[in-house]
Amino acid sequence: MSIWDGLRRTRDFFRRLTGAVNTEELEEILLGADVGVRATEMLIAAVRRSGGDPRAVLRQEIVRILAGSGGSDFAVSNPPLVIMIVGVNGSGKTTTVGKLSRWFVSQGKRVVVAAADTYRDAAAEQVRVWAERSGVELVFSQQGQDAAAVAFDTLQKAIQQRLDVVLIDTAGRLHTRRDLMAEAEKIKRVCGRVKPGAPEEVWLVLDATVGQNGIRQAQAFNESLGLTGVVMTKLDGTAKGGVLIPVVLELGLPVRFIGTGEGIADLERFVPEEYVRAIFSD
Repeated sequence: MSIWDGLRRTRDFFRRLTGAVNTEELEEILLGADVGVRATEMLIAAVRRSGGDPRAVLRQEIVRILAGSGGSDFAVSNPPLVIMIVGVNGSGKTTTVGKLSRWFVSQGKRVVVAAADTYRDAAAEQVRVWAERSGVELVFSQQGQDAAAVAFDTLQKAIQQRLDVVLIDTAGRLHTRRDLMAEAEKIKRVCGRVKPGAPEEVWLVLDATVGQNGIRQAQAFNESLGLTGVVMTKLDGTAKGGVLIPVVLELGLPVRFIGTGEGIADLERFVPEEYVRAIFSD
């Protein structure tokens, strides 16, 4: 599914901007799309300053806010590139790991996945299925095993076999659970012991359907783990795809990828201009 299809419901919502007769109605529509209070205030202020076509002004301002998201080739001078994937339960982390595996393979990279979710009974099996579909290597875990040890073994394997990318699939954890956040911090520390500077990337998987609650999740994960980016999932299931805007504005984090469906290929690099075209197109 393309970004165009994935943002269909959000695009339908944004079309209401055409019929808005004043800035109060514009504000209501933006808030309804989960653009957030701060971003909405900035956008409305820009419309008032300009006095021009509101939709054109909003498009320009949203591209400006999102500038800097995406664009990286994730190259590292000393492979493997280590990416730690975190998020709350049900956000789509393991599915995202499978899609990311396929994406990196399509870029000619050799990938290994660490099945470091040692809580869920079916977690290892789920990630095994995704790994097989993507054609990548996998380091299994057993329920109750130390998740940091799984990450340790995986990174050592990647270094020994000169692999390009390590994806660490961690357990879903509530950002309010200090004990579980401490475990994620331990995984990150252990990676750094095997390879100084690892993980180079720590990406939070956010479910777009939770809206503004995702901002609070991201703030907590960022404080504990020092996030380097966000992967937004389930955009096809909500009209509130505007939540990408406050994620970038309020957290200062780039959106790396977006999930647009359930298929293994339904993951795209986030390109601000394409996103804005998709939500504003008639």
